[in-house]
Amino acid sequence: MNYIWLALMAISLIVGAINGRLEAVTTAAVNYAGMAVEISLGLIGIMAFWLGIMKIAEEGGIIKILSRAIRPIAKFLFPDIPPDHPAIGMMLMNIIANWLGLGNAATPLGLKAMKELQKLNKSEDTATNAMVVFLALNTASITFIPMTVIAVRAKLGSANPFEIISTAVFSSTCATIAAVTAAKLLQRLPNIRKSDPNRMKEDSREGDDNA
Repeated sequence: MNYIWLALMAISLIVGAINGRLEAVTTAAVNYAGMAVEISLGLIGIMAFWLGIMKIAEEGGIIKILSRAIRPIAKFLFPDIPPDHPAIGMMLMNIIANWLGLGNAATPLGLKAMKELQKLNKSEDTATNAMVVFLALNTASITFIPMTVIAVRAKLGSANPFEIISTAVFSSTCATIAAVTAAKLLQRLPNIRKSDPNRMKEDSREGDDNA
């Protein structure tokens, strides 16, 4: 990623120098750097508000209630995880944050969920099927209210910052279906099945029993 950003800056400077607009490139870089700081500060209020709501939901037991409600879906997506395992609650909070378009808030919740999933992992350097499916679900999560994008659009003076909701829901739903379907199908391949840490442990136990 660092090389990509370096290449973009180098290309901008070269093109600006060739066109005789190097001063305009420098001015735009400084102006947009300041604008980036203003947008980031403007997002603090929204992030703090929704994180507070999620903390209240967690302390009030709403997360546990929702965890029970989505248990059938969780059982299908993550059959190797016990229904009452803490990972389910952490993953649910991550999904809710993604539903609200709070990617920055979803990241620490996703890391906590991964730590809980690692407790069920028999290997330290190989991801389980549940971890892969969760990563796919987190990366391409459905977004019902893209609050971060809406806030940025409002900050930049958009006439209707909420008009992207329908397209965001449609595109993120398609991405989620594609990602989860791919993860579920790929884990059925023989080579990938052999690399599953939990399955490898079970196969070794079966070999010992047969011996």
